[in-house]
Amino acid sequence: MSSIIQLLPEAIANQIAAGEVVQRPSSALKELLENAVDAGATHIKVIIKEAGKSLIQVIDNGSGMNETDARMSLERHATSKIRKAEDLFALTTMGFRGEAIASMAAVSQFEIKTKMAEQELGTSIEVAGSEIIAQQPVSCAKGTSISVRNLFYNIPARRNFLKSNGVETRHLVDEFQRIALANPQIEFEFYQNDLETYNLANGKLSQRIVGLFGKNYKEQLATCSEETDSINIKGYIGKPEFAKKSRGEQFFFVNNRFIKSPYLHHAILHAYQGLLQQDTHPFYVLFIEMDPARIDVNVHPTKTEIKFDDERTVYGVVLAAIRQALSTHNFGTAIDFDSNVNFAQLQPMDIGQSGAKNTDYTQFRNIEKDPNLKNWESLYTSQIEQSKLNFTTDQPNTVTIESALNNKDENIKSSEGLKFQLHNQYIFSQIKSGVLLIDQEAAHERILFEKYQSLLQGAQGQTQQLLFPITVELNPADHALVLDMQKELAALGFAFEPFGQTALVINGAPVAIAAGQEKTAFEGLIDQFKLNKSSLTISTKENLSRSLAKRSCIKAGQVLQQEEINAMIDELFGCEVPNFAPDGRSTYFVLDLNRIKDFF
Repeated sequence: MSSIIQLLPEAIANQIAAGEVVQRPSSALKELLENAVDAGATHIKVIIKEAGKSLIQVIDNGSGMNETDARMSLERHATSKIRKAEDLFALTTMGFRGEAIASMAAVSQFEIKTKMAEQELGTSIEVAGSEIIAQQPVSCAKGTSISVRNLFYNIPARRNFLKSNGVETRHLVDEFQRIALANPQIEFEFYQNDLETYNLANGKLSQRIVGLFGKNYKEQLATCSEETDSINIKGYIGKPEFAKKSRGEQFFFVNNRFIKSPYLHHAILHAYQGLLQQDTHPFYVLFIEMDPARIDVNVHPTKTEIKFDDERTVYGVVLAAIRQALSTHNFGTAIDFDSNVNFAQLQPMDIGQSGAKNTDYTQFRNIEKDPNLKNWESLYTSQIEQSKLNFTTDQPNTVTIESALNNKDENIKSSEGLKFQLHNQYIFSQIKSGVLLIDQEAAHERILFEKYQSLLQGAQGQTQQLLFPITVELNPADHALVLDMQKELAALGFAFEPFGQTALVINGAPVAIAAGQEKTAFEGLIDQFKLNKSSLTISTKENLSRSLAKRSCIKAGQVLQQEEINAMIDELFGCEVPNFAPDGRSTYFVLDLNRIKDFF
């Protein structure tokens, strides 16, 4: 009987290794940039074409390689940094596994040109699918130039799994930003389709942050520094008021290596507790320096996940560093963004405590001049009295509609009674069975969501042309994202065109967006889209509908005229699913007459 176990051919083994190391164009760029940094380069140039699918080229002025080393770099597990197993726990360089170059050469048309300073001629090697096509001397500058063309050309199935150019470009920019942040002492150039995206001079970390993310970051940076016997932390954090809905601009580096750590991210959020608005995330770029022997970086092929020998200590030092930075810059006072300073929420109180028994009631009386609160003092009084009866949790003060999502109560639909706004947040309406209570923000979000969904299903949105076009500056990743969705955004009613390298000129906006809010709505749409994309598995069209509805809907605190109140009620119950906002929040409750009688 013949044997059935055989060794894989070298080309296939390299393709399998490439599946771990080179997952997409950004993976190849990361490995090439790390090798350039390790080579001691002071200037690195990146050239990208078609989101890295047709070309990824990295040119550096580092130490370069001789002919033998250039040839050896194409072999699997060939490395200049590991000599014994103990070296894995004393690493201070980036690339060390010895798989990246061989893996890229296995799934692309690969070319390397390299020369050391003392050599007259360099070496050029061309490879296609692990097979060396040509090797010859070449005249070139000191350093190394590597070109990766037609990535996955010989594995069509892998190439078909790549995302759109906009998505892949954002991943490329993300990897570039991480390497550039970690090495502000190196000059970087970044070109996409022959257009310059970044030209970063060497300098301080703060200058690199501004160069990558924009001039507006000058106002929000706060220094952070903490030194202990075993751990040093330095970097910058963002001021609380500049926190964003999305989590993109948050960077941890351990010994100059970018890592992802939900555990340490929690430490930062804990330090910011009480200073951030709900569902917002602060900016930070933090560098942790510690003994390489106390971490293991070889736990994941992409080396973005590491293990600490004592995670709790690192957590504690990060927490202390952030708190110290916030205190030093006078951001330490806790702010309750959810509280209403004008009127306390209706809630049962302990009437027996004389020190607090009249606080909320007096606060109510002080604003009884508000026309929206007229005649509601008796309801608040009854709420206080009701607290004496010690209601249990199985007797709620409101009743949720028990119905299918698309069930529309005829009593609500035919409402003809009194309608008014309470606290510029809720709409009250008299109906046949009692009182209808609507959350104006959730209701309007539902209305807009279904309207935008309809537009994206084929109908063209109405565009309000702007008298004065608005210029919006974006970072390269967001710019690529917007251009990738230009057709869908046009369907919603946005009319814009590229301006310069990463800016857009908005010429028109959806008619539903209030005048003067076009730029805010557009930027908010992008942030909300990225936030949804990171936490929800939904289509691009649904994400756009949700994002624009959430960022352009009427907010709590906005005063409504009677006509607007009437229109909102009619439009809400004209929706297919009037009961809930897109994120699942209830849009309304019904307080029936029997429940109201129970109050008395």
